[in-house]
Formats: sequence, C-alpha cells, structure tokens
Amino acid sequence: MLRRTAITAATALAFTLAAPLAAQSPEEIAEAALEAAPVWDGHNDVPIQLRSRVGNAIGEFDFEHTGHTKTDTRSAMHTDLARLKAGRVGAQWWSVYVSASLDEPEAVQMTIEQIDVTKRLIARYPSEMTLALSADDVEAAMAEGRIAGLLGMEGGHSIGSSLAVLRQMYDLGARYMTLTHSRNTPWADSSTDAPEHDGLTEFGKDLVREMNRIGMVVDLSHVSEATMNDALDVTRAPVIFSHSSARAINGHARNVPDAVLRRLVENRGIIMVTAVPGFLSEEARVWNANRDAEEARLEALWQGQPEAVAAGLTAWDEANPYPPADIGDMADHIDHVRKIAGIDAIGIGGDYDGIPFAPEGLEDVSTYPALFTELARRGYSQDDLEKISSRNMMRVMREVEATKAAMADVPPYEYSTNEER
Repeated sequence: MLRRTAITAATALAFTLAAPLAAQSPEEIAEAALEAAPVWDGHNDVPIQLRSRVGNAIGEFDFEHTGHTKTDTRSAMHTDLARLKAGRVGAQWWSVYVSASLDEPEAVQMTIEQIDVTKRLIARYPSEMTLALSADDVEAAMAEGRIAGLLGMEGGHSIGSSLAVLRQMYDLGARYMTLTHSRNTPWADSSTDAPEHDGLTEFGKDLVREMNRIGMVVDLSHVSEATMNDALDVTRAPVIFSHSSARAINGHARNVPDAVLRRLVENRGIIMVTAVPGFLSEEARVWNANRDAEEARLEALWQGQPEAVAAGLTAWDEANPYPPADIGDMADHIDHVRKIAGIDAIGIGGDYDGIPFAPEGLEDVSTYPALFTELARRGYSQDDLEKISSRNMMRVMREVEATKAAMADVPPYEYSTNEER
C-alpha cells in the first residue's frame, strides 16, 4: 500500500513538473520565440515613402509615430518605431528602391539619395536604431534592444550595369541587391517583363560572382524563373528571396515555383514570405487581373472619355468586391515552403509601405506576433519559429560573409565599358 502511494505521488509530481510545458499556449510559444530571436524582416519600403511624401526632407518628420502621414488621398504609413517595437522587429532590411522606369544614370543618383536618407533616418534615432553592415552588427544591435537597419537595393537598374558602381554601393552600405525589379535590365530578365535574355547574360553571371566576392547578398525576388535558376547555378553563397511567396498556392509570376524552392535546400538560401495580398490569395490575384481587363475594355469602349471609364470602373468595383487575403493565407504559404524546402528555408519579408494595403490581421509591422501565434497554433515549435523570425537570415548572412572571406584572393571581375552586357 505504501509502495502504491509512493508511485502515485511520484507520478503526480511528474505531471505537475511537466504541466507548464504542456499548457504553454500558442501566444506563449510565439512570445518566447520572438524574445529569443526578434524578427529580421526582409523588405520594407519606408525610404521611398520618405521621397514621395516629404521629398527626403526629414528634419521635421516624426518616425516615432506615423499616423500623421494619413491624408485625404493616401493612407497612413505601415511603419514607425512604436509599431516596429510592438511587432518585435529586431532587424530590418530597408529597401533603397527607385523606379525601374528611370534611365540608368538617374537611377544610380536616386539610389544614392535613398541610401543617404535611410542613413539619416537611422542616425536620428540612435537609441532605437543603428546601421548594420554585418551579421555581427545585427547580433550586437539585437542584444542592445535596438533595431538593426540594413540597406538593400531593389533592382539592378540601381547600379547602371556597372560592376564598379556595384562595388561603390557596397562601400556606401548596401548589403543586398535584388537583380531586377519590374522590368528587365540589360543583363537579367524580370518576372514581370517579356523575356529578353533567357535568364542572365554572361555579364549577369559575372555580376552574381562579384556579389559573392564582395559579400553582397543576392536577392532573387522580382526575377524570372530562368534568372532564378541561372543565379543558383552560378552563386557560391546562399541567396534570398526578400519578399516573395509560393507559386503553387498563388500563380503570380512574382512568386517562387516549387522547382526553385527545392533548389534552396542545396543552396541553403531562404524565401522571406511576403504579406502582399495579391501574392498570397489566388482569388485576389484573379480579381486584380479581371479588374485590369475591365479597365482595358472600358478604355477601348470609351476612348477619349475618361469620366465614362472612371464611372464604369466604379460600377465594376461595386459589383465585384475585392476578396481580401488574411493572416491564414500567409501562414499557408509558410506551410507550403516548409513542405517543399524545409524549415531552414523560411524567413519573413513583409513589403510594408510598398503595398497600398495589407492582409486582414497583418495590417502593419506591429502584427508579426499574431502571425507567429498562428504558426504556433499550427504546430510550429519555438525552435521552428526562431529560425523563421531571424535565425535563418542570420545563417545566410554569415555564410555570405564566409564566402567573401573564401574569395579574398579572387581579383575583382571586370568588363570593358564598351563590352556587350
């Protein structure tokens, strides 16, 4: 009887000790993960908002709270210091994007201006943010409770097809470059333009090699599938997709097909799943295409009569409500990437302030804890969530830096200014 009582007591004690773990809620799992590994977001367009809203004159601009940016014609920005803190963002790739429609010399100048304004914004808030140029810088900033700000160029037009300019952009602080934006460059095909090069030209391949050599992360968001594969064939370092999702779920050309996701396993790269509604919800993608088609039909039908076109489009919108994406859609894309490429291939790239509106439940940068709670609800462990939030990106950054060190004896790649790109 005493023995049975002792066993019962021991069993009860074991259950008592295990109870806190067993009772841990999805919210608690997410909170623990983000405390240990804050979010390292792959893409945010605050810099182009500064250009378009205040002409890069930020002396009076309040980045603590950006609710003041709402106007009669524009919604408020998605990002400010208060919401970054609430969203548990510990590192941010700031996009120093300029329009791909610019001539290359103008694009180079404007990219430098965007680097300048981003650095000035970071410097205005030294207790909250710091410029980061390396993985060690990011780690130190996170340990201090400051947001590590990194600079990413969105589109190869930003370097004017020049390896020399690429190297100088690195010296100015740029640490990734998206090979294209919405249009082809003279050396790479975009996902949303008519193919010209069947991927990368020989210059484009050497440019990827030079990015490896100097330690700049190769970003394959926005590029065509052929460009993705050519870059993966050439690179010695892991790549990223800074803000893309899974094409198997949403067929948008900006998303990544399964065949390329599978290649990330060997490459050790990551796809930073984005919050762009039209890239998440297939219904939203189809709605966007149908609306574009209706607009084209109305313009053909009512040539020279913009009022009739606008009235017809308003009527179409009223009859065809937009099918909103939501937090579950983003989690579905993360689920799919895990299924195809594994947990080590996932990151987060919101594209906030680069989109007019965000999915329901993910309205701005403050909502990342809700996404991680949803993932925990789906069975993701704390370790899984830490990899997604920042540990995978940290590993990629360190491997890019290791590749640079391994290529220290490789001379700079060169092309004659008269040579075909």
